[in-house]
Amino acid sequence: MASYLLKKLLYGLLIFISVATVVFFLFSASFPTPDELATGQRSDEKTKLAIQHEFGLDKPLWKQYLLYMNDISFISIYSKANYEAIGVSKTKVMDLNSKVLVLKIPYLRRSFQSGKNVNTILIEAFKGTLILALASILLASLFGITLGALAAIKKDTWIDRAVLFIATLGISLPSFFVAIIMAWFFGYVLHNYTGLNMTGNYSDIDPFEGELYKWENLILPTLALGIRPLAIFSQLTRASVLDVLPKDYIRTAHAKGVKPIFVLSRHIMRNSLNPVITAISGWFASLLAGTFFVEFIFNWKGLGKVTVEALDNSDLPVVMGSVIMVAFIFVVVNIAVDVLYSLLDPRISLD
Repeated sequence: MASYLLKKLLYGLLIFISVATVVFFLFSASFPTPDELATGQRSDEKTKLAIQHEFGLDKPLWKQYLLYMNDISFISIYSKANYEAIGVSKTKVMDLNSKVLVLKIPYLRRSFQSGKNVNTILIEAFKGTLILALASILLASLFGITLGALAAIKKDTWIDRAVLFIATLGISLPSFFVAIIMAWFFGYVLHNYTGLNMTGNYSDIDPFEGELYKWENLILPTLALGIRPLAIFSQLTRASVLDVLPKDYIRTAHAKGVKPIFVLSRHIMRNSLNPVITAISGWFASLLAGTFFVEFIFNWKGLGKVTVEALDNSDLPVVMGSVIMVAFIFVVVNIAVDVLYSLLDPRISLD
């Protein structure tokens, strides 16, 4: 198992480096730099050169790339002066004459617009995305697996047809369209009855009472995000359960007089969930990566909304940091799912 996990970690590291490389050269060529953004307001040459030097843009592109990779890696080499300026958690491993070897979390630099540490900006935003993603995936998993199993057991009945109709409808509707309809209908037309708002975050700052939690604002974006994965999970569960039902060990369990509820939970579902887990992990990683349009529609402060605003403001470090964070999330979730497979299905061994 250890050798397998090591291979997966090396594979994930290769993906991480590849994504960072593509992101750096693609965005560096297409985004305006801070000195270009300042032109028109502070267009004198001295100011532009100072801004370029501040963000390291006065160096050749290949050198900028190496410095960027050094910043976002877990093990880095810095001069002693630059080491103190890195605004992330770090540990000095050893001194190398005028430089130091550092073990740290990736440093995503500072925002062009606000000057804040990009790590801080993304971590603050990620909290909102994590809450929304967890709520959506729990809703989709609970109802999707339940409806899919019920449809398989009641195959060719009205229950089966109803579940298939709901699943087809759910897959056909894009999340951003569902978000707009829900925000308008439940947050505006029926606001007096539902008490729900068209937009809003899970918390707000009151100058007198501090942070106030408004969990009712979580309902509509959760439903908007959860409908599509719910439909997919129900179809996958139905197909998997139908594949397992005719197996010999299921008939043997029934013949031994095992209660149907135990046959369902211990034999049918446990051997049917692998493809469903794959779908759940993929969707969860996608939701964590930033539900861009839904967060923007509901004005929900999360990774997606922050990234869209950064794109609008040409804030290159925030956009690059967001993409790299997404890649890291996918790699971690992929490894975690492989481990989960071996725990759920005794036929699968990581060795």
